Amino acid sequence: MIRRKDSTCVVVNEKMRGGDGRVVIEHLLDKDELHGKGRLYARLTLKQGCSIGYHVHEGEMETFYVIKGTASYNDNGTQVELQCGDVAYTPDGCGHSVSNNHAEDLELIALIVFS
Repeated sequence: MIRRKDSTCVVVNEKMRGGDGRVVIEHLLDKDELHGKGRLYARLTLKQGCSIGYHVHEGEMETFYVIKGTASYNDNGTQVELQCGDVAYTPDGCGHSVSNNHAEDLELIALIVFS
């Protein structure tokens, strides 16, 4: 199956998880295509000043792969900076947040699968 860019579902989430601004979510696969194994496989874009608020994953895990920009990342209480090519993994029972404090857009690939 091939999905062309112009047929991808794009959603804008305001104040995602209590964060600031908006996050553009480009769904690469929908829930049905994940066959009950997860709930999200998407490209996320955060403009300067935008963030996803701190939250804990229960019954699932999430990875972020940075494809563009620099992320300020809260890794279960530890603040770190992520660069292009870095991967952040949040296992079941742990929490995280991410924000873009730079002029360049932050683009991430996000994958959430069930534990």
